[in-house]
Amino acid sequence: MSPIPETAERRAALSRAITDETGLDPAAIEAFLRAFYGAAREDPLLGPAFAGVADWEAHIATLARFWGSVALMQGGYHGQPMQAHAPLRLTPAHFARWLALFEQVARERLSPAGAAHMLERARRIARSLEMGLIPLALPPRPAARAAGG
Repeated sequence: MSPIPETAERRAALSRAITDETGLDPAAIEAFLRAFYGAAREDPLLGPAFAGVADWEAHIATLARFWGSVALMQGGYHGQPMQAHAPLRLTPAHFARWLALFEQVARERLSPAGAAHMLERARRIARSLEMGLIPLALPPRPAARAAGG
């Protein structure tokens, strides 16, 4: 069996189906992102992570491309989120707060189906970033046995 070809037409059809099911479209996602990241920038824990963003409009455009690719299958984002987040020194608390705030704003701003769709993806992304950016604390190795023991 051959794989399903990835074509512009197939992407457009998937995107339309998602929009029909969730009410999400590029404009709704951008409006949500502006609300969410506006709140995140004011958040005591999350806000400092955005202090280095020099051009907020360019950052929103990048985020909109990212979420358009993730949520609507548009394929317009070609960045490296892991590399972009590496210098921020994020902790598990950052990820937990990011998800809680994301959920709050999604439920306030999006349809129930749209919020569920975005939240499923946000949880997956947060889990992936957290696993990639925060070293797993392993238990210490047991001491080596003494020779001849």
